Amino acid sequence: MELAPAPDLFGSESCGAAGVVAIADTGSGESASVGVCRNAVCVGVVDLVGLSEQGLRSRLGVVGRSESRLAAMKSQILAELGRRTNTVEAQRIASDELLSSRREAKRDVETAVQLEKLPETTGALSSGEIPQGHARLIARAFSEGPVDEGVLVQAARGENLDQFVKTVKRHQQDRSADDGQTLLDRQRERRTARIFQSPETGMFVLTAQFDQITGARIATALTAKERELWHNEDAKNRRKPQQRMADALAELICEEGNGNKQGTNLLVLADFDVIKQQLVNARLADGTRIPTATLRELALEANILPSIFDAKTQNMWLGRSRRTASEAQRVALMARDEHCIGCEADPVWCRAHHIVWWSKDGPTDLDNLLLVCDACHKKIHLHGWQVHRHPTTKKFYLKPPPEPDH
Repeated sequence: MELAPAPDLFGSESCGAAGVVAIADTGSGESASVGVCRNAVCVGVVDLVGLSEQGLRSRLGVVGRSESRLAAMKSQILAELGRRTNTVEAQRIASDELLSSRREAKRDVETAVQLEKLPETTGALSSGEIPQGHARLIARAFSEGPVDEGVLVQAARGENLDQFVKTVKRHQQDRSADDGQTLLDRQRERRTARIFQSPETGMFVLTAQFDQITGARIATALTAKERELWHNEDAKNRRKPQQRMADALAELICEEGNGNKQGTNLLVLADFDVIKQQLVNARLADGTRIPTATLRELALEANILPSIFDAKTQNMWLGRSRRTASEAQRVALMARDEHCIGCEADPVWCRAHHIVWWSKDGPTDLDNLLLVCDACHKKIHLHGWQVHRHPTTKKFYLKPPPEPDH
């Protein structure tokens, strides 16, 4: 694959070879001119300092679409190498020629093999309509079970990666024919963990992948330990969140005699079918479906917390008697809010925020609390973001402060 020489400053020249259209901004950056680029991806060179903000935005879009087209070319090359040799050799070549890690090369070749079976996804990637990350997600979902490729490609055209991850997850759950058991089994087969010492820093690096159920249990225990460390540290000399999380992991692994401490129970939500007199639609707080067989296993080995609370047995209104939310309140918030109300981060990573701030005499009552991650919590307290409630859905959400008048 050769990258054709860049056209002139205005990006309007033909590159001289048959097929793919080159996209390049004009020098002003206010519009784009198109030149014919045969079998190549062409991005003209312009004076970025002279571009307006809109010109820079347009230029970024050009680069993004070009990256997608290059990714499609790379995928086709790797697939052809795999056919001529084998996948292991294709991975070695990719690692050598692209100077990538073996893990990254392996992922690229696996994605290339899957994309050959996904013509709509490959076409959208080749035309620059969807980014490489979106195409990789579709390929991964296809390898795990039945998907409607057209539906996912259409969603990929208009959603950012965070949104699309959730779309793919919901799509897989909706398309599952056996309440998610097959998908869960595939994820468990792919579980991995490794620890190694970095030759560059001398520090140990721990990486792991777990199925959604096991991962949720680990995350729940880890965040409970992290909250414990946060409460016990000096408020004027706090660790960085990443440092505290590393310390929490080390303590959970290395401390002897760790029992099931408060806050480490797994929250499972389910509906009750009155006619069948049984629990149905079991799921984690983030909506991940739990197969019936797995729910039975969890019921035997874990504490299933109720998602229906009675004020007589679980006090949800603590007033000014304490500042931090109780475990019962956190469980109720996870069931109600489902995720961070600002960015939709997983609820296990969130803290309970007072709508009427504690410093302004706000009570620690369920109706004065909501879930936010650390980043969104800072937006509220440091950058003036405001909590609002949707009049129809009654769901909380965040809005940035109004723009100042110019």
